[in-house]
Amino acid sequence: MLQNWLQSQTIRAKLLNDPYYRMESLAEIAIAAALGIRIDVNQASVDDWLRLPGISIHQARSLVELRRSGVQFYCIEDIAAALNMPLQRLKPLEVVLKFCYYDEERYLQPLVNPNTATIEMLAQIPVIDRALAAAIVQNRTSLGPYRNLVDLQRRLSLAGVTISKLMHYLCF
Repeated sequence: MLQNWLQSQTIRAKLLNDPYYRMESLAEIAIAAALGIRIDVNQASVDDWLRLPGISIHQARSLVELRRSGVQFYCIEDIAAALNMPLQRLKPLEVVLKFCYYDEERYLQPLVNPNTATIEMLAQIPVIDRALAAAIVQNRTSLGPYRNLVDLQRRLSLAGVTISKLMHYLCF
C-alpha cells in the first residue's frame, strides 16, 4: 500500500514538473487527468502527442501535419479515423484530451494597432462601426496612444462585451 502511494507521488511529481514527461500506462493517464493535465488536440505539438502512451512519432507527426493543413479534430473518433486506429485503443486517452475549436479565419487576419490605424482601417474590423473608429482616432490624437486594451476601454467607456470581441482584432 505504501509502495503504491509512493509510486503515485513519484508519477505525480514527474507530471507536474516535466511538461514532456511521457506517460507509460493508463494509471499515469488517470493521475494526469486528476491533476487537470489536458492536451488541446487542435494545438498539440509532436511533443504533446508523444506524451501519450501508444502514440508513435509517425502518428504524432501525422496529426500535427493534418492540423497545419487546416483539419480540426472535434472528437476522439476524429483522432481514431485520422490515425486509422481502433477507437477502443484511444478511448482511455480521452480523459486528458481537450477538444477546443478555433475560427481559423479570425486568426489569419492581421491584428490592427489602434495607435497607428486610420479610421478606414479600424472600420474594417467587424466590431467597429465608422463612428467608433472616428472616436478611437480622435481620442488617440487628443490624449496620446493607448497603453493597452484596458486603457482603450476606459478612455472610450466601452462595454465589456465590446472589448471581449475587440481583443481578437487589436494589438498594442
